[in-house]
Amino acid sequence: MKEIKSKRTVSVAEVREILASLDPEKIDQLQKRTQDYAEKFAKSDSKDAQSAINKLVKECKLTEEEAAELINILPKTAAEIRVFTAGWKKLLPADTMQKIHGILKEAS
Repeated sequence: MKEIKSKRTVSVAEVREILASLDPEKIDQLQKRTQDYAEKFAKSDSKDAQSAINKLVKECKLTEEEAAELINILPKTAAEIRVFTAGWKKLLPADTMQKIHGILKEAS
């Protein structure tokens, strides 16, 4: 079994890029299924996704996990974003919601 060297939150777009870099002949069934999922559901480029996650964390004070969740789904409206923040038990000011909305628009 391989040793875990580090651990971090990644978006579906980043998963797609990571798995695409592996030799298709050497990946197992779970990795193949995950790769198929990532190909179908990644909504942005991995660099754009990582940039947006960094902005959301820095400018909007979200956790990496919260930012990655938003990038994976890319909600289109402030109302859709509010559904996620309610699930996180966070009440964000209107200006922060607008900032989040702008960052997500750039990423899509």
